[in-house]
Amino acid sequence: MSPTRRSCLTLLAGLVAVPGAAFAQERRHSRQFPPDKLGELEGPDRETWQKPDAIMDALGIYDGSSVADLGAGGGWFTVRLARRVGPTGRVYAQDIQKPMIESMERRFQREGLRNVTTVLGTAEDPKLPAPVDVVLIVGVYGEVAQPVALLKNVAQSLRRGGRVGVVDFRKDGYGPGPDPLEERVDEAVVIKDAEQAGLRRINRPTPLPFQYLLIFGK
Repeated sequence: MSPTRRSCLTLLAGLVAVPGAAFAQERRHSRQFPPDKLGELEGPDRETWQKPDAIMDALGIYDGSSVADLGAGGGWFTVRLARRVGPTGRVYAQDIQKPMIESMERRFQREGLRNVTTVLGTAEDPKLPAPVDVVLIVGVYGEVAQPVALLKNVAQSLRRGGRVGVVDFRKDGYGPGPDPLEERVDEAVVIKDAEQAGLRRINRPTPLPFQYLLIFGK
């Protein structure tokens, strides 16, 4: 599989059989990204194709904002969020693998980032400790085992006027995203999940080379 930003927004193996719609929400691809391969997610060209500044602009992330980075992995995007919101802002770097949390904590300490709080969540609940202006989910949506349940909890963590941004790889086969293409999630699937979770699309055009950006609000 080509390197992408992975995290543990996935449900562990060993699920009992669940009938009906609940079973249908389970993702086929629910592998956890190995913490010892975090370096693969930070290629020298990622800044160029990820375009973090354009994503943050589209989501209205500025000085003083409070943001949650779900499935933060090694904290690549978290670092950029922390610099954007500044000392008066707050970033919650969330993951459900403890080794990822520990790795990020070491990184944030090295980089002197005091406006970041790490959060150990679960596959269905990010367990954010406070309301936020923006929740960002980058490159990990295909690994979410229970997307509607997760998005419902995300919606409850939004402040009034808050936004959810989902960034993931298009299914056109281009770019550094997952291969085979079946592991990529179509935009229509994300939109349907969000609607079932009580979110509405408020998208703004944001051209990205290989990915789409979907923005939702309550």
